[in-house]
Amino acid sequence: MSDQKKRNLSILGTDAFTGIKTQAPAQYAAGIPAVKVAIQHAMKEMGLVKAAKVLPKMNQKEGFDCPGCAWPDPEKPSKLGEYCENGVKAIAEEATQQTVDRDFFAKHSVEELSHWSDYQIGKAGRLTEPMLLRAGSTHYEPISWEAAYEQVAKSLTELIHPDQAIFYTSGRSSNEAAFLYGLFARAFGTNNMPDCSNMCHESSGVALGETLGIGKGSVTLDDFDQAEVVMVIGQNPGTNHPRMLSALQKCKENGGKVISINPLEEAGLIRFKNPQEIKGVLGGGQALTDIHLQVKINQDIPLLKAILKQLLHIERTEGDVFDHDFIQQYTQGYEPLIADIDTYDLSSLIEQSGVAVEKITAAVQLLAKRKKIIVCWAMGLTQHKNGVANIKECVNLLLLKGSLGKPGAGTCPVRGHSNVQGDRTVGIMHHVSPVLNQAIQKTFGFTPPDHQGFDTVHAIQAMHQKKASVFIALGGNFVSAASDSMYTATALQNCKLTVQISTKLNRSHLITGETALILPTLGRSEMDQKNGKRRFFTVENSMGKVHQSKGLLSPISNTLQSEPEIIGNIAHAYFGEKHTIAWKTLSEDYDQIRQKIAAVIKGCENITQRSQGTGFYLPNNVRTLDFSKLPNGKAQFTCCDLPQHHLEQDEFLLMTIRSHDQFNTTIYGLDDRYRGIYNERRIVLIHPDDMKTHGLTKLDTIDMMSIYNGQQRIAHKFLVIPYNIPKGNLAAYFPETNVLIPHDQYADKSHTPISKSIKVRIKLV
Repeated sequence: MSDQKKRNLSILGTDAFTGIKTQAPAQYAAGIPAVKVAIQHAMKEMGLVKAAKVLPKMNQKEGFDCPGCAWPDPEKPSKLGEYCENGVKAIAEEATQQTVDRDFFAKHSVEELSHWSDYQIGKAGRLTEPMLLRAGSTHYEPISWEAAYEQVAKSLTELIHPDQAIFYTSGRSSNEAAFLYGLFARAFGTNNMPDCSNMCHESSGVALGETLGIGKGSVTLDDFDQAEVVMVIGQNPGTNHPRMLSALQKCKENGGKVISINPLEEAGLIRFKNPQEIKGVLGGGQALTDIHLQVKINQDIPLLKAILKQLLHIERTEGDVFDHDFIQQYTQGYEPLIADIDTYDLSSLIEQSGVAVEKITAAVQLLAKRKKIIVCWAMGLTQHKNGVANIKECVNLLLLKGSLGKPGAGTCPVRGHSNVQGDRTVGIMHHVSPVLNQAIQKTFGFTPPDHQGFDTVHAIQAMHQKKASVFIALGGNFVSAASDSMYTATALQNCKLTVQISTKLNRSHLITGETALILPTLGRSEMDQKNGKRRFFTVENSMGKVHQSKGLLSPISNTLQSEPEIIGNIAHAYFGEKHTIAWKTLSEDYDQIRQKIAAVIKGCENITQRSQGTGFYLPNNVRTLDFSKLPNGKAQFTCCDLPQHHLEQDEFLLMTIRSHDQFNTTIYGLDDRYRGIYNERRIVLIHPDDMKTHGLTKLDTIDMMSIYNGQQRIAHKFLVIPYNIPKGNLAAYFPETNVLIPHDQYADKSHTPISKSIKVRIKLV
C-alpha cells in the first residue's frame, strides 16, 4: 500500500448535520429576495469597492463573461446589470478576498482538510502560488513554477505510452486555453481528453449529431421572443441558469406558452419577478408555466410518445398538425416512426409517465396547431441509461411539426459551465476527427494520434486499473463531479502524479495521486497582462456565439499565471526546443493562438476581430436546414424504446439535484431557498405517502443504498423531507449522493453517468 493510501482521508467530507430549518416551497423566483441574497454574498466575499467595480462589467461588451452558466447575453445588455443571483455568487466566489497560501497549507494537513465539508473547503479562498504534495507527505509545500513544470514533464517522460496520461478539461476554461491544451495532448500522443461534457450533455451531443448533424442546439436568444410554445424539460432554470427566466418572460409577453416537464414543480417556472422591472419589485411578476406535466423520473419517453400519439390522432382526423412539406423535403424515417407510434397503447403510456391524462391532453392542444416550438432541456433528460433516446424523442416532435430552421423554433440544450461548448468546438474531444487531425497536421507539422481516447468514465476505470498514472485537470473538481465517489477516489490515488490547474481549493486537491501539484491560475474577472499589454480570451455561449472576455480586477496574487501560459510552459518543459511548435511563445500571445484556431477550426476565421462587441455565431447547419452530412442528406426520425427500470417493491428511483446555493460542485451556501430548505444539504425529498408506507416522519435520518452487479454502495445520514414529488421517486443533492452512482452504469452511446435515475433502497437509522 502506498504512502498516499495510508493517510486517513475522508473522500466525502463530514456527514454532520448543520441545523436544518424548513418552510413551504417558494411560489416565485428572483424578486427582492434574490437581490438581497446577491448583495449579501457580494459584500461578504468581495467588499463594497470590488463589488461596485466588477458587477457592472459582468456579461457586458468590453467586460468579462460570467464564470457560471453559459446562457447567452442579449444584443443590448441591461444597463442595470446583465447577471443573476447565482452569477453574483459565482463572481463573489472567484473575486473573494480570502486566500489559500503557504501559511494555510502549513497550518492544515491534507488529512484535516479532507474532513471539511465541500462548503468549508470552497470558502477557504483563492489559491495564490504553486504547491507540491510530495509522496508520503502530510502537507502541501511551496514550489517554484519552473520546478513544477519540470515535475510534470519528468512524470510524462517516464510513462511507457502516451495513453497512460489523462488530460481532463472543465468547461470554465477559455477557447485559447482549451485549444492549446488539446494541441499539447495530441502532440504528446494521446486522445485521452475527457471533458466535463461527458458527465452532463454528452447525450445531447450524440443524439443531435445523429439526428440533425450537429451536436449543438439550433436556436438563438431572439427565437424565444417569437416562439409560440417553449417546452422546458428536465431542468430548473430558476436555480441553474436564472437569466433564462427573462427569455421565458418575453415569450409570454409576446403571447407564447410554456410547458414544463419535470418530476419537481420548481419555483422559477411558476412565476418570475424580474428585479429589473417595477412589476418584478413591487408587483406580482410574470406567471411562466401554462401547463406543468409532473412526470415520473425518466418517464419522459412514454410521456412524449403519448403526446405524439394524440397529435397523430388529430392529424388523421382534422389534418394540419404535422408539417408534411417539411417532412417530405428534409427528413427520413417518417413511416417507420408512425408505425412505431401505432404499436403503443395510449393508456399504458400515460400510466407509465405518471402524468394525469387531462394535463397531457391540454399540452397536446397547445402543440397541435402551433409550429414555432422550442424544446429546452438539461440533465433531467441526459443523465439516464436512455439519455440519448430521450433527446431523440424530442427531435421527433420538432421534425413532425417542422419546428426547425425557422424563427421561434428549434432545439435548445441548456449547457452548464460557461464555455463547455467552446471547449468541444476548439478540439477537446476523446474521439478522432479526421478533419481536425488533417488541419492540425497541416498547420503545426506533426501527426496527431488516430486512435480513440478515454472519455470520463473510461478514464476513471483506466486509472483504477493502473492503466493510466498521470492525471492533469484544466479546472474543475473531478473527484466531486464524477460518479461513484469511492471508486473515483481510488482511481486518482492509484496515479503517480495528479495535477490541478485551479483558481480555488476543492476536494480534488485533497484526494490525489502519490505526488500532487496545484497550479493556481487567473480567474475570469482578473486582469491578464503581459509586457504591459492587457490580454483577452474568447468563449462560446450555449447558442454557439463566440465573444470576448476581458478581466479588470487586479489578480489576487502576483504569482498567478494564466491557463495558456501554464499549458505552454508544461509543453515547453516536456518538448524543450525540439518541436515544431514554439510553445512558450504561442502561450504568451493569445492573438497567435487565435490565428491558429482560425486556421484549424472551421467557422473561426478572423476570430479576434469578429469576437469583438457582441461576437459572432458559428456555422449551424440546422439553422439553414442543411442535412447533407446525414444519411441520404436528411434529418433522421428515430424509433425509441421505452425506459426499463424494473424496480422491486422496496426500491425507489433517485435523481441527484442541485440546491439553489450551488453551481455544479461549488457550494455557495447551505440554503435551498426556493424549495424551503435552509442550513442543510444532507436531505432527501420524498412523497408523503411513501413516508407513511415506510414508517417515516419528517426529519427522520435514513441511509440510501444502491446495489448494481452485486455491489452495494451507501450514502449515510440524510434527513427526510416530505415533498411534492411522484410516488416511488426521491431527490437529493450532489455531490453528496454521487457515491451511489455506479461507475459502470451510464447512457448508451454517450457514456453519461445515470445520475438522474439511480435505483436505491432506504433504511431508517
